[in-house]
Amino acid sequence: MATVNNCNIPEDLYYVVEKHVWARPEGDLVVVGLSDVAQNMAKTIISVSAKGAGKPIKKGRSIATVESGKWVGPVPCPVGGEVVEINEALSGTPHTINDDPYGAGWIAKVRPADWEADSADLATGPDGVERYRAFLDAEGISCDTE
Repeated sequence: MATVNNCNIPEDLYYVVEKHVWARPEGDLVVVGLSDVAQNMAKTIISVSAKGAGKPIKKGRSIATVESGKWVGPVPCPVGGEVVEINEALSGTPHTINDDPYGAGWIAKVRPADWEADSADLATGPDGVERYRAFLDAEGISCDTE
């Protein structure tokens, strides 16, 4: 895992850098979540409401709404397809996103309609980490080390 401005940015994920959203292919599904940067900026997450399973989703459209004491906003889906599962555990413990944004804090699983096309503009690997670094530097963003 790369560390950029005190933020954890795993190289094996695909990012919508400007929106702080990640995607991880798992078999024929894509797991979607918020990055360490997002959870750090939001502070304590108090609510997550995701689209229900079985719902179609377009790339870039909101798959969930996340609320913290500082912020309420949409989580844009990095791929188009069908929502097949939402992380029900987040309804009772939304702060799991703060504690484990790349593991237990995932938001939804999507069956992508066209992963190859949708993933083409996502940042990944060492180049993705560098794109994230450039964005964070340009915006003056860093994660707390507390």
